[in-house]
Amino acid sequence: MTDQPPPPPPSTSPGFGPPPPQYAPQRLPGGPDFTAVDKHNAVVVDEAGIAFEMYDITVDFPWPEIRSVHYKASPNGKALMVAVVHVDGRVYECVVTAKPKDRLQTWFPRLSWVLAHYRPTG
Repeated sequence: MTDQPPPPPPSTSPGFGPPPPQYAPQRLPGGPDFTAVDKHNAVVVDEAGIAFEMYDITVDFPWPEIRSVHYKASPNGKALMVAVVHVDGRVYECVVTAKPKDRLQTWFPRLSWVLAHYRPTG
C-alpha cells in the first residue's frame, strides 16, 4: 500500500452556509383572502390571485395575468357570479350557489374588500 495524503479540509466550516430546507425561512401568508364554496364550484381570491374550481377542475389566475375582475348576483339572486378577464381578453366565469341564500349578502362585502386590497385601482 502506498501512503496517501490526508483529505483536504472542507471548503466551509461545519455549521455555516444556508440552512437546510426544513429550517429555511418560510413565506407566511400575507394578506386577506375570500372563499365561496358550494357543492360543485368554488372561488378563491388570495395573495396569489384568483382560482376557480368547477367540478374538480381548478384554474388559477395569477394577479399579473388578470386584466379585470367582475362579480354580481345571479338573476335569481341565489348565486355569486365571478368573471375574470385575462390580459389576452378571454373571459372566464365561475358561479357559486349560496346556501342559505342570505350567505350571498355576506360574500359581497368581503369579496369587494379583498379585491380592493389586491387591485386598488380596479
